[in-house]
Amino acid sequence: MIYYKTIEEIERIRESSLLVARTLAEVAKRIGPGVTSLDLDKLAEEFIRDHGAIPAFKGYNGFPASLCVSPNSEVVHGIPNNKPFKEGDIVSVDCGVLKNEYYGDSAYTFPIGDVSDAVRNLLRVTKESLYQGINAAVEGKRLQDISFEIQTYCESHGYSVVRELVGHGIGRKLHEAPEVPNFGKRGSGPKLKQGLVIAIEPMINMGRKNVLHGKDGWTITTQDGLPSAHFEHTIAVGKDKAEILSSFRFIEEALNEQITV
Repeated sequence: MIYYKTIEEIERIRESSLLVARTLAEVAKRIGPGVTSLDLDKLAEEFIRDHGAIPAFKGYNGFPASLCVSPNSEVVHGIPNNKPFKEGDIVSVDCGVLKNEYYGDSAYTFPIGDVSDAVRNLLRVTKESLYQGINAAVEGKRLQDISFEIQTYCESHGYSVVRELVGHGIGRKLHEAPEVPNFGKRGSGPKLKQGLVIAIEPMINMGRKNVLHGKDGWTITTQDGLPSAHFEHTIAVGKDKAEILSSFRFIEEALNEQITV
């Protein structure tokens, strides 16, 4: 059952989503060669708790950490570990928080140092596809109009869309109805209405769409070992335009500062 949010509820989800954005900005300040995903996880958990919130992922269905950190061929749900990042890696960092009884969720894929042009293009197209999907999240359209926009944009650039993992509704629960696939048929799915809050999250592979499920029960990797990118915003469907409740602004400001220092 789809649960539509009031204006007050949307503001609470925005508050949580902006805390996610600021947490990811702290990650952006720290991430680099020699840093480990466990370093980032510790930093994020402290930052979230210092701001009166709870890490949404920690303990969720048994997940052991506050961040999902997924480098290179890992698509999503990577468990933080002690392996240092190296120059040329890309790293998807997915973060969620619970504050004032409502969840926020967002993800960003970070380039580590000098990344190849081919990989940088994958990041660019994946992030652009997120906004293509968001542009379709308006009242009167259908859910899979969002999916269709993401799929056609990425496939037109020669990339493939992961089928097994999807975006989702969000609110008092981290994952609510409806599921939001990154592939679909235009004009299909439930009609979009104001008050629907969803997390849209393209997971796009450089190579084939096929994925493997790790022995740890969590980590999803590309079957061909090629890189995968992942970007996510929490948004509210609007009458004429979707409202993005999370933000990449703080992240990208921090990345620019890191580059210029």
